[in-house]
Amino acid sequence: MNDHQDSENFSYSRSWEEIESILYVAEQEQNQHFMLMQRGNKKDRINHMRKYKGLQGVINALRWVLGDLKVNQNKV
Repeated sequence: MNDHQDSENFSYSRSWEEIESILYVAEQEQNQHFMLMQRGNKKDRINHMRKYKGLQGVINALRWVLGDLKVNQNKV
């Protein structure tokens, strides 16, 4: 049995407000990494770019869960 099929470990009780709140925090953090990516040495810029791209996946997944019509399943 896959982990996501194990109902003992998942509650499925998140509210839309909780999901939107996490999305807001992820977008703020991504913006921060974008700003920091614009300056600094090459090693720091690469680190911020990596975090920026990782958060892009999180944001796309959360937007998909919320039903954003601009985010299709291929982006998740």
